[in-house]
Formats: sequence, structure tokens, C-alpha cells
Amino acid sequence: MNFSETIINWYSVNKRDLPWRNTKNPYFIWLSEIILQQTQVNQGLPYYNRFVEAFPTVIDLAKAPEETVLKLWQGLGYYSRARNLHATAKHIVEKLDGVFPSTFSELIKLKGVGDYTASAIASIAFGEPTAVVDGNVYRVLSRYFGIDTPINSTAGIKEFKALATELIDHKQPATFNQAIMEFGARQCRPKNPDCMFCPLQASCLAFNKGKVSNLPVKLKKTKVKQKFFNYLVFIDSENNTIFEKRTGKGIWQNLYQFPLVESERSLQSEEFSDIENNYSKLKKYTFDYSLYNSEDIIHKLSHQHLYTKFWIVEIEGTLDQGIPLTSLKDYPVPVLIADFLKRFINKD
Repeated sequence: MNFSETIINWYSVNKRDLPWRNTKNPYFIWLSEIILQQTQVNQGLPYYNRFVEAFPTVIDLAKAPEETVLKLWQGLGYYSRARNLHATAKHIVEKLDGVFPSTFSELIKLKGVGDYTASAIASIAFGEPTAVVDGNVYRVLSRYFGIDTPINSTAGIKEFKALATELIDHKQPATFNQAIMEFGARQCRPKNPDCMFCPLQASCLAFNKGKVSNLPVKLKKTKVKQKFFNYLVFIDSENNTIFEKRTGKGIWQNLYQFPLVESERSLQSEEFSDIENNYSKLKKYTFDYSLYNSEDIIHKLSHQHLYTKFWIVEIEGTLDQGIPLTSLKDYPVPVLIADFLKRFINKD
């Protein structure tokens, strides 16, 4: 059985009609690939459409303020992708005269573009036979060839890249790359793969040895950290509040939030003094406080779980440099803050 030919034939019948598959424009392909990193197609598609509508060219994206880009990205997570997207757009416009690099070796130099993304753009937009290896490809190859090398190990990354490179159809690299990714997403799924109606079933080593559920192998992740967040939702007599921009390095860099005090454990209502002692600006106001949520809101990120409480701090008089509560919807914020705002501002 010809693996590549079988995959491509399956794709010709089963592929989804997606907008980035109907173009060779490297800007649109790059945009789709950045959005779909760590994001499933059904979640990423509306974002792709909104970005294309707001920024129809790389020049439009480069000219946009970063806050506008982050606001449009809100809800997708991994915000470094959005910051890198914007930085790369400006680099292409300012340093490359608005022209996308056309080879893998040049594409991989762009900020936020790794091996997978460079391979995808080079093959789909420019026909270069560079093999893509994403989660779907790892799964298909590890199962079909019975490979138990951990996919997130140095040896595994090299092995699977070499195998994908060997298998790619040099006459139609764009079709092969999209076919194997689609096959992994729809046929050789992580859970409940459709093995009974799989065109590769007869020669699939994992199926024939009863190892489908054991492959691919992945090394255990590092331990997830726990953090305890206390957000101070100030409200003054004019219904103004305080919103701060996160300027330090981190996944939420340049997003907005309420003043934050971290604690070593989850605090109860009667322990507000612990927060007062760690937020000196409270001392300048006369206030009453209340705990908005007695149970922690747990926000799970890939590397840490955030146990969060929101404290409503009602100020007598007016806040220094306060902004209207009603204006918060215009700021780019983490999903954790966005969800709170939906509940709190719309509570009436």
C-alpha cells in the first residue's frame, strides 16, 4: 500500500472546505497557521474570519495598534502568538517591503514561526516539499508505523520529522501535508479513532497489534503550579474603577486586569487584612469591601492553575485616574477577567 497516495485519496473525498485551503496567499496561510496553533479548527475559524475582515493584508495588520490586535485575539489564549503575529507583520512591511519570504529557510527566521509553521507556509503557498509535523501527524505516523519513541523528546522530534520528509509527495507537497493533518484530525483521532473504516487499517501496526490507545507516547509534563490570585475591583461614587496594563513578561503581557494581589493560599472574607498589607494604595481611601465569590474560580493554564477571588472594594469619593466600568469592554483582557466582567457588569 502506498501510504502517501492513500492519504491523499482519502483527503480528496473527506476534506473540509476551509477558507485557507482555497488560497495560495502566504499572508492568509500564515494567519491561519498561527491561529490554529494550540487551537481546534471549529474554535479558530471565527477568529480567522474576523482577522481577515479587520486586516485584509499584512500591511493592515502591521498598521494596527497592538491593543486592537490583542482585543480581536481575546479568548484564544497563548497571547504571545498575537504579539508575535503583530511584530512579524511589522517586520515584513518595514524590513521586507511587505513581501513574504518564499522558502522554509527564510520563513523560519520570522518571529513566532517554528519548523511546523514554516513548513506549512513553504509547502502550501510556494510548493516547497517541506514536511509538516504537528500533533495530528505525530499520531498518524506513530500508530501506522508502530513507533513508541516519545513525540516530545529530542529523539522523537527528529525521528518523526525524518519520516514525514521521507513520505511527502514531492509532486504535491501542499496536498500531502494538508491531507495527513486532516486525516489525524478526523479519522485517526486521539480518542475513538475510526479504525473500522480506515483505509490504512490493513497495514497499520498499532491496529494489528492492539496498541492504538497506547500511541503516540508522550513524556510526562512538569508538575502544574498552583497560584492564588486576588483581584481588587474598585468602584467609586461615580462608578469608576481601576484597570491596569500587565507590562511584565508573561502569557498575559500587555493585557489589562484589575489590581492584583497574589497570596500563598486561598483567602477567606475575614482575611482581607492580608491583602491590605500587600497593596499600599488602599491606605489612601476609605472603603468597604465584600468578597464577590466565596469559592475560588479555577482557571487552568497549561503550566499553572489559578485559584482566583474577586474582591469588590467600594470607595468613598472618587478614585485617582479611575475609568468608567462601562468602558472595560473595550480593553483586551484574559478570559478569566472577561468572564468575570460578563457576570458582574450584566448582573442586573
